[in-house]
Amino acid sequence: MRKFLVVALIVALAATSLVGCGQNDAPEAGGDQPRELVVSTFGLSDDIITRDVFKPFEEAHNVRIVAEVGTAAERFTRLESNPNSNVDVIELSQSTAARGYEAGLFAKIDYSQLENGDKLIDSAAAIVEKGYGPPYVINSMGIIYDKEAAGMEITEWADLWNPILEGKISIPDITTTFGPSVVHVASDYKGVDIKSDDGAAAFEALVELEPNVVKTYARSSDLANMFTSGEIAVAIVGDFAIPMIQGAAPQVEYVVPDSGTYANFNTIDVNANSENMDLALKFIDWRLSGDLQATTAVTLNEAPVNREVVLDGETAENKTYGEIAEKAKSVDYEFVNPLMQQWIDQWNRTLNQ
Repeated sequence: MRKFLVVALIVALAATSLVGCGQNDAPEAGGDQPRELVVSTFGLSDDIITRDVFKPFEEAHNVRIVAEVGTAAERFTRLESNPNSNVDVIELSQSTAARGYEAGLFAKIDYSQLENGDKLIDSAAAIVEKGYGPPYVINSMGIIYDKEAAGMEITEWADLWNPILEGKISIPDITTTFGPSVVHVASDYKGVDIKSDDGAAAFEALVELEPNVVKTYARSSDLANMFTSGEIAVAIVGDFAIPMIQGAAPQVEYVVPDSGTYANFNTIDVNANSENMDLALKFIDWRLSGDLQATTAVTLNEAPVNREVVLDGETAENKTYGEIAEKAKSVDYEFVNPLMQQWIDQWNRTLNQ
């Protein structure tokens, strides 16, 4: 009950702060008639996103937000096939956003118009240097497992290659957010810099791992069922999915190896053809604000990128925050994306036969 009251208070304060800031902007163009902003976002926790992210912004700026939901790949493909769609703002994984930059789908951002654009953690700020939309959340991957069912303790990535785990592991598919990160982990297992051989050693390691992999998955929500049914004992997973999985399978524990992990940023970009750049920038600024990032850290399990946000121990648990964030390595998608089709073909021959 106490945690619920704290969350409610945070949400109320965030909404009050945003409304107060927005009073100088209101009314928006169009008088009393709300303007429409189309936000393309992940289809997770829709009710919480509506309550904590959309509603306060709508009330502050006399806006009606229309949400387009789906996976990053689905939504990007729709925009790529129709750049003149009515989508104004799109939230994507870092790898998918990089494809949009290459294709010229997204507008450059005037960061001088953002109050919160200079408050990003160092690793997030590096992405901003290219001039496109900023990261608004950081996540990373780790190992989630049922120790009893696994028959061993797991502390490092190399443990996944242990023969004891034959037929017990699920890993994210190559086309998912953390698929390329798994390839990087495999290259690390071989002790080879992935850029030195374009991933050749990584796929040798994946061939060695294949007997242990019972299934690859496209949606982290599938893992909850696989753990509860006993189909798997171990999985590589993004930390954003931990509460959902542990809610269904409370016996599982999450481990981030001491050797480090790979991070992913979700970014927020503006359609180059949007006619609502002013509102889009205000929405981005709201997404980066300390008030909202403190709220979504609790209600959406989102690790903040605003360096002014400080999380307590309970809230920071199982997030890419503090020491975990400092150790997390980045994937260079300018290197990865040109190789992706080759990697997908190799991956399917190795793991999806």
